[in-house]
Amino acid sequence: CIHQETIDNKLTIDNNGLFRKLRVCVATCNRADYSKLAPIMSGIKFHPDEFELEVVVLGSHLIDDYGNTFRMIEQDDFDISSKLHTIVRGEDEAAMVESVGLALVKLPDVLQRLHPDVLIVHGDRFDALALATAAALMNIRILHLEGGEVSGTIDDSIRHAITKLAHYHACCTRSAEQHLIAMCEDHSRILLAGCPSYDKLLSVHDREDYKDIIKCWLGDEVREHDYIVALQHPVTTDIQTSIKIYELMLDALLSFNKRTLILFPNIDAGSKEMVRVMRKKGIEQHPNFRAVKHVPFEQFIQLVCHAGCMIGNSSCGVREAGAFGTPVINLGTRQTGRETGENVLHVRDADTQNKIYHALELQFGKRYPCSKIYGDGNAVPRILKFLRTIKLDEPLQKTFCFPPVKDSFSQDIDHILETQSALAVDLGGTNLRVAIICMRGNIVKKYTQPNPKTYEARIQLILQMCADAIRDAVVLNCRILGVGISTGGRVNPQEGVVLHSTKLIQEWSSVDLRTPISDALHLPVWVDNDGNCAALAERKFGHGKGVENFVTIITGTGIGGGIIQHHELVHGSTFCAAELGHIMVSLDGPECMCGSRGCIEAYASGMALQREAKRLHDEDLLKVEGMDMKLVEPVTAVHLINAARLGNSKAEAVLNTASTALGVGITNILHMVNPSLVILSGVLASYYQAPVQHIISSRALSSTQGIKIVKSDLEEPALLGAASMVLDYTTRRIY
Repeated sequence: CIHQETIDNKLTIDNNGLFRKLRVCVATCNRADYSKLAPIMSGIKFHPDEFELEVVVLGSHLIDDYGNTFRMIEQDDFDISSKLHTIVRGEDEAAMVESVGLALVKLPDVLQRLHPDVLIVHGDRFDALALATAAALMNIRILHLEGGEVSGTIDDSIRHAITKLAHYHACCTRSAEQHLIAMCEDHSRILLAGCPSYDKLLSVHDREDYKDIIKCWLGDEVREHDYIVALQHPVTTDIQTSIKIYELMLDALLSFNKRTLILFPNIDAGSKEMVRVMRKKGIEQHPNFRAVKHVPFEQFIQLVCHAGCMIGNSSCGVREAGAFGTPVINLGTRQTGRETGENVLHVRDADTQNKIYHALELQFGKRYPCSKIYGDGNAVPRILKFLRTIKLDEPLQKTFCFPPVKDSFSQDIDHILETQSALAVDLGGTNLRVAIICMRGNIVKKYTQPNPKTYEARIQLILQMCADAIRDAVVLNCRILGVGISTGGRVNPQEGVVLHSTKLIQEWSSVDLRTPISDALHLPVWVDNDGNCAALAERKFGHGKGVENFVTIITGTGIGGGIIQHHELVHGSTFCAAELGHIMVSLDGPECMCGSRGCIEAYASGMALQREAKRLHDEDLLKVEGMDMKLVEPVTAVHLINAARLGNSKAEAVLNTASTALGVGITNILHMVNPSLVILSGVLASYYQAPVQHIISSRALSSTQGIKIVKSDLEEPALLGAASMVLDYTTRRIY
């Protein structure tokens, strides 16, 4: 009998309920992935009572030009189960595609013969994509190493494609783990292991014979920290640029005049042209250079660890080199997005020899703190433990952990935009207005009545006008989603209650608008202050669309407005945020309707201008030559503006004071909430825009003087804002 704990920890249960070893196939395609896979292979081989190891070698391992690196696998005492010649020579895009096709033709026979339980595949190479594709189609479980990482080439797409084919994932960093989760991979099948190569490099990089290794590859006279390791690969999505960068790198290295170990590029499309550039410049014969096709990993570790600098675009520079604090110059975009330590200096636009040369001057000979972003030296034990948890009796079909979404109904977008509509109500001091407004922001139909003076009459009229609009909506093919109400005063939008109204709307305090209207119409109801509604209208339909932080200021009968911060409306703790008209700009200014003195509204509102116009008219100082005023016509702010335009100095002085007060108030707003845009709305916006911009340019802090003051293009901001409350919420937007 086998002890149950031994069974659980040592053996795998197959589909028949029998206990046996786990057959693991490790497939390696090139010298780079072997450095990550070799420690795992050693760990598997070290536990023959638990695992059966099969090794498949393909890709550039078997090509003489790339060092026939399969021999180092044999030297490491691994039995190679199968060697597959899968590379179609040509080193261009077509050759890469043909190589994938050739691998897909040859792999089925091998995988069918070996019949592994799990295939371990590494990284983001086109050979690895062929391996993952073949295994997935043949119902073989796949463990993918180094998924979830980000870089700047076609490798990204290949890596993520392998992730979607793989059943299990061993990633290197916390960010990579989060990326895999974001890609809807099952969290229980993701292991944060670290990079397996770190298990080896952290244990052997302090070898005492490193000086002998340096002498072997670079010459007897070369000392540690006084040579460069260069390794540059083509970027297959921009081959010509990567060849140009390679040429500039070689020129910079020639000028820098330090002994350099340069490795041949990998087999990707463009490598042939890079080798031609190297040979054209005579690098292989140059006394300062040693050009090689391959260096055994253990020795390469020593060379990188003790180099004065590493240059190129190899992942080794942004990953393994950080463990030693070796200074690195990363050229171009091939590693864009990779996590790096502070030892890496990026030269993404490596477009001149001088730029690369200057980077060499900055980096060569420096030392940095060692980084363990990619591993702590214990990846292999974690991966072996992870392999032991695989249950072969579980369903092979992988599942994805998609975020929950609500059911959607398929409809035509134009139909939705035209027919889904809101009832918007604007409670003005003079008129009561109701409108049907569709998703596009078009006013389908509008209704206007004088606003009654009493609460009962006003509620009755609102209900009557809304009922008329609902009946008309049927004929107009509009589906009413809800009712939005814009009103003056302080409003609790959470409860739908007007807490305190303006003097223009009598008997309108502590009024619950939501309940009676919702009960009567059987529709959801939203209520907010008219200034806030103007800001909401700009956010959905106007200049504020897509702007994160802006302020809307209404310049009408009174002065109001709304503040949008981080795309959200600011209400304040007691729902009186953005009472912009009651910002005080003078300690002893004219009396305001709020009971205080010196408010912006007391200077710049339509009522304030009308007050001053009447004063000038009563003193016979308003009318000037060329100004037409009928005897029975009431005096308004318009007469004041016309008089100023015709040269009336008294009228000009009043308007200058009003503009200054508004400009100073807006300057205070800029200094408090620092929006990126100020939108003027209302009948006086076109007049105030230029003078207010001038006041800001002369009085605001330099950091805010460039903020634009724009005039609203919306004809009905209060109605549109009221409608936006309905449309945003019912279409699952946040309000």
